[in-house]
Amino acid sequence: MLITLIRRELLDNLMTFRFAAAVFITLLLVVAATAVLIQDYERRLESYNTSIETNRQRLHKSQTYSIGMGRLYVDRPPNPLSLFNIGLDKRLGNKIRVSHSFVPSLWDAGMDSSDNSFLNIFSSIDIVFIFEVVLSLLALIFAYDALAGERERGTLRLVLTHPIRRGHILLAKYTSAMLCLLVPLLMSLLLAVILLTTSTSISLSTEGFLRVGGIVVSSLVYLSVFYLIGLLVSSVTRRTSTALMLSMFIWGFVVLVYPNMILATIVPQDPSGARAASALNQIKQIYEEFDRERKNFLSNDPVPGDDPMFNMEGLSGWTSGDGFIENQLTLLYYYWSTISYNDFYDKHLSKVQHAQNYYDFLGPRIINTADRTWLIRKQILEDIFVRPAFVDRILLRLSPVGIYDTATQAWAGTDLKGIQDFFNAVRQYRQAVVAYLYDTKAFGSRQWLAADKGKVDWDTLPQFSFQRNDIGINAKRAFPDLCLLLTINLILFVIIFLLFIRSEV
Repeated sequence: MLITLIRRELLDNLMTFRFAAAVFITLLLVVAATAVLIQDYERRLESYNTSIETNRQRLHKSQTYSIGMGRLYVDRPPNPLSLFNIGLDKRLGNKIRVSHSFVPSLWDAGMDSSDNSFLNIFSSIDIVFIFEVVLSLLALIFAYDALAGERERGTLRLVLTHPIRRGHILLAKYTSAMLCLLVPLLMSLLLAVILLTTSTSISLSTEGFLRVGGIVVSSLVYLSVFYLIGLLVSSVTRRTSTALMLSMFIWGFVVLVYPNMILATIVPQDPSGARAASALNQIKQIYEEFDRERKNFLSNDPVPGDDPMFNMEGLSGWTSGDGFIENQLTLLYYYWSTISYNDFYDKHLSKVQHAQNYYDFLGPRIINTADRTWLIRKQILEDIFVRPAFVDRILLRLSPVGIYDTATQAWAGTDLKGIQDFFNAVRQYRQAVVAYLYDTKAFGSRQWLAADKGKVDWDTLPQFSFQRNDIGINAKRAFPDLCLLLTINLILFVIIFLLFIRSEV
């Protein structure tokens, strides 16, 4: 009997205009968006490759270690799965300097791209966004008259005159509707994947296809939530017009109003508060200690003469500007690149050995100071940027849209944690660069200041590489949100079942 009911409901849904409209609209939007997104990705990839080559050439033109350490940059590659959910892939920095004198973080990165603002208007509409808005609306349209319409026409009473369980009726309606919604979902994604394979710059691995599979599962569970919301509305109303208006109101609030309201009302933490001032003061003390050690070394140097720091007293790079991160916590980020080493070498030509001793003494202390300040900067950056972002996500999870968006970002690797993975790799690379400087005894070498005895061979420098996490990490990050969507589905179905079995036909 259940199979018969499913066939009947499925045939009824397939023969309707709304099913044809759902397939056509979804395919049209997804194919059009995918074509634009592929162009946007190819442009970003070209910019990424150009930046890598430019950075490589600038580094190899550096004849000394000191100059090269001011020109060592790494770039974050664009994520091909950002076509499904762009997430934070384009919104956060993708170019970062690597130096022994500074520990890089996500919030120190800059943007290095040749963005076309006109193209970005369209490339901001990713595939998941279409599912969030269009397919969720279609799911409600499939559901609003599922029960109310049959009550209004009297067919529900006729069906219940037969020995049919009400639970089977609900299950048949739900199964048939989800099968109908699965058709435009899978067809559109299949066409999107086919378009991806036509691009020579995009190559999805087996894990990439598994991540797309995770997005499909999350999308289906998300659409199920909206179908059940529509079915709930249909079970408590007796007129289809009332059910339709109520469904549209719920959809508008849940999909359009609530997420934007949360984003508008969340106020970023003030970076000039007491917590930030305390962290700034701690960093100040660390650099004052570093400066005392530096001056103490110079005062005990047996060779009289000018200060090798060119009388740059105090903490160079320390400003009193309004920018918290840029002007205060960064500190010596640009400090060592501002010194004219050629002038220094010419001026102290007779004191080369003492200059080498000085920088051999200074280099490890710069590294130690940068590492100590990073421990403080890391915490304050978490307080200012990361925690508000997670609070924002928690509030957005009160809506199925926020849960679905977070889950698909996790599958695609375009969430905050996915971006942070890159910068964790950058910090590990910095440690490799520091180890290289120690191994080559770069700080105390003549090549730190001058290239008169030969330029630095930068081909021996460790190369940066970044591999995204395996599918298990993505699944682990998406699993809580997927479970939350499943829980919402279960709760809605139980409520609908209880209301339906107690209602009068």
